Amino acid sequence: MQHEIDRIDRKMLKHLQSDGRLSNAELAELVNVSPATCHRRTQKLFEQGIIKSVRAEISPDKVDRSALVMVGVVLDRSTPESFAEFETAIKKLDFVLDCHLVAGDFDYFLKIRVRDMADFNKLHGDKLIALPGVRQTRTFFVMKEVTDNAPLKF
Repeated sequence: MQHEIDRIDRKMLKHLQSDGRLSNAELAELVNVSPATCHRRTQKLFEQGIIKSVRAEISPDKVDRSALVMVGVVLDRSTPESFAEFETAIKKLDFVLDCHLVAGDFDYFLKIRVRDMADFNKLHGDKLIALPGVRQTRTFFVMKEVTDNAPLKF
């Protein structure tokens, strides 16, 4: 049974979104509860899937992945089987950060990080257009990232 997120949970989530490396003691102090209560609440947030994971955010330019590319994909058929086949194949590509099934002119939008335009061109020719069911792709090179992975407000 999922519990209702209260004011303390909201404060905990806000702080953890800002700094996932906070110790339990630091978080407890920030939300004004005992460390034991904080730990119990944090565990419950994990158990219920409210907090999915904790991981490091890496600076793409520091690891030679400064080019961000958005790709719209149109499949040749709109069937559950063609969607499933595409999704299975796309999950195997480690350069695809995000893949979203969308409504509108495209079937999927992909978020991809690469070294540069030449790197993307090779991936596009060797991997993307060879994916099952792909009829068309449209590529958008990101000129400036205004906001990325902003914290959820609730």
